[in-house]
Amino acid sequence: MDIEPRQKQFDFDGAEVIKAEVLETFPYEDPGKPLDIVIDTDEFTAVCPWTGLPDFSTVIVSYVPDKVCLELRAYKFYLMSYRTVGMVQEHITRRILNDLVEAVQPLKMSVKTDYKIRGGIHTVCTAEYEKE
Repeated sequence: MDIEPRQKQFDFDGAEVIKAEVLETFPYEDPGKPLDIVIDTDEFTAVCPWTGLPDFSTVIVSYVPDKVCLELRAYKFYLMSYRTVGMVQEHITRRILNDLVEAVQPLKMSVKTDYKIRGGIHTVCTAEYEKE
C-alpha cells in the first residue's frame, strides 16, 4: 500500500529496498526437539511515511525452529535495510514476520515491535505464525 506523503519533510525509500534476500539460516541440530529462541534488539529504525522522521523500536522475535535457525549477522543486515524505509509501524511488524517465516520455516514464531513514544503515543504491535 502506497501512502501519499502529505507533509513530507525528508526523503525516504519504499518497501522495495527491504532486503529479505540477505536472510540466512543454518541447520538446527535437534529437529523434533522443541527449542524456544528469543532474539531482541533495540536498534531498529524506520521512518514515518508521512514526514520522513525516524521511528525507533525494540524488535523481539520468538520462535521454535523446525529444521533451521536464523543466522544473526544476516538478520542484523536485514533489519538495517529498513533504516530509510517509510512504512507504518503495523505493516513493518507483519512484514518482518512474513519475511522471517519464509526464510526459517519455523514451527511457530512471533514478532513484537515496541516503538519509542513519539508525540505522546506508545505503540506495541505483535504478529504471530504457527505451522499447520
